[in-house]
Amino acid sequence: MDKTLRTPVIAGNWKMNLLPAGARALAEELIPLTKDAGCEVVLCVPYIDLPTVLAATAGTNLKVGAQNCHWAEKGAFTGEIAAAMLKDIGVEYVIVGHSERRALFGDTNETVAARTRAGLDAGLKVILCVGEIKEERLQGITLEVVRTQAKIALAGVSAEELQERIVIAYEPVWAIGTGLTATAGQANEVNKGIRDLLAELYGQDAADRTVIQYGGSMNAGNAAQLLAQPDVDGGLIGGASLNAADFAAIVKAAG
Repeated sequence: MDKTLRTPVIAGNWKMNLLPAGARALAEELIPLTKDAGCEVVLCVPYIDLPTVLAATAGTNLKVGAQNCHWAEKGAFTGEIAAAMLKDIGVEYVIVGHSERRALFGDTNETVAARTRAGLDAGLKVILCVGEIKEERLQGITLEVVRTQAKIALAGVSAEELQERIVIAYEPVWAIGTGLTATAGQANEVNKGIRDLLAELYGQDAADRTVIQYGGSMNAGNAAQLLAQPDVDGGLIGGASLNAADFAAIVKAAG
């Protein structure tokens, strides 16, 4: 397995933080700190901050993403945002299936699959989140859970779409926002399990070219060890993405 086949992706998930002025300030602080990045750098920001961050990062290497999209192109879905709306204003990435969306807002494997398809159909790149809860980890069924989530979400996704416009983010739910982190070995074991699934579904070459991130309390202190693993191709960063120096250190660790 040749890790050089993949360009690492470090994506910051700002969650529900920062008003537009603060978002502009953080984006502008990150521009010089990440301009020589050897990886793809993505800022996934709240809907209200998208126009501001898009303007602030125009002409730079920083990409902009949203944190969710609806599965329908349009319609009576008060409060929702269609993938085509994101694409139209210049957004390049969208996160789907984050554990907070699953746990707090009723997302299921099936709705995550629908959101994934909608994002791809609109021309976006999709960061597809999968991960187990603590009880599933203790029961020893992590790989079964994660493989099922990924397999359902990728139904109907072509090998070309997988390699070019899907990033899979393994985020153990028990490690998100808790300060707990999977060991480098645990992270790589699950990422390899996902890659093995992709090889079964799409062939080894497609699997070897697909970016699989680790998320779940990755920070400036543990990023280098996690990113050195053969099947860890970047990170989906929560809290640390709100601190420019910390986020830049993670970007540097990725290449």
